[in-house]
Amino acid sequence: MSFNSPLLSLPGAVAAEGPDEGVAAHYGDLFREQRALADGTGFVDLSHRGVLAVSGEDRLSWLHLLLTQHVSELPPGRATEALVLSANGHVEHALYLVDDGETVWCHTEPGTQADLIAYLESMRFFYRVEIADRTEEYAVVHLPAGSIVQPPEGTVVRETPHGRDLFLPRTSLKSFADAAAPAIGVLAYEALRVEDHRPRLGMETDHRTIPHELGWLETAVHLDKGCYRGQETVARVNNLGKPPRRLVFLHLDGSEVRIPVHGDPVRRAEDGPEGRPVGFVTTSARHHELGPIALALVKRNVPVDAPLIAGEDATAAAQEVVVAP
Repeated sequence: MSFNSPLLSLPGAVAAEGPDEGVAAHYGDLFREQRALADGTGFVDLSHRGVLAVSGEDRLSWLHLLLTQHVSELPPGRATEALVLSANGHVEHALYLVDDGETVWCHTEPGTQADLIAYLESMRFFYRVEIADRTEEYAVVHLPAGSIVQPPEGTVVRETPHGRDLFLPRTSLKSFADAAAPAIGVLAYEALRVEDHRPRLGMETDHRTIPHELGWLETAVHLDKGCYRGQETVARVNNLGKPPRRLVFLHLDGSEVRIPVHGDPVRRAEDGPEGRPVGFVTTSARHHELGPIALALVKRNVPVDAPLIAGEDATAAAQEVVVAP
């Protein structure tokens, strides 16, 4: 089920497309919105994201058995993120969660919550847990780091170094927007995510992605916890130190009118535009300070100093290491 945010009626709102359909891409001034977000002002409407709640006295010990993260002793109010892997260790779901003392709240990529709930329900067995899709009732709103906006009393807040994610009742979304203005579109949010090298499910991932390729070992995987689905792959690749691909940050040639987009091929510059691809662009953005930038997934054996070209226009791209080979 998809949702169209009521904030699309705000002045200047331009609807986003693709995975962010349902909220605003921007409100008329992309770079102004980026600067505001970087300065800790405004808010981002992420009400298209899925919202799950897991309650019951076994919720943390049960989730600990299923997720890549150590959550069995997660203190109330402490934010974390976790993955659900396939039996072969490929990333299937990414969860951004916090426990409020009675319930684990998490948000997920838009449209993925139904499949995630189906998997969780299949693993309930005798555990004392209740799983609920709260997407129709709650909307996610992001406040940037440094924001002085106070969430409404009783709001579940997930606080990270990048800012605070609020789980707001959908009925209060419009009134919150009036109090927390200015509204900032998801294009600005995505540009800062690319700048911070943070991977996103469905953008930086494909059907064979493993956590090591994207740097998720540092943020979403605990290497010293017990068994979970896909853990054998995580341990084996971590011990060998050789994931097949690695995430890179690209500085793109700013003279091009068009910048590469998700799925566009990445090649070594020395091989030319007809050369064999060594990877693909995952997310690109126009940054208010850095200019055109992107994240890309390339083969591990691509030299870290190799000049690259991206997209069908063979846009020159200088790489920065995100995940070391």
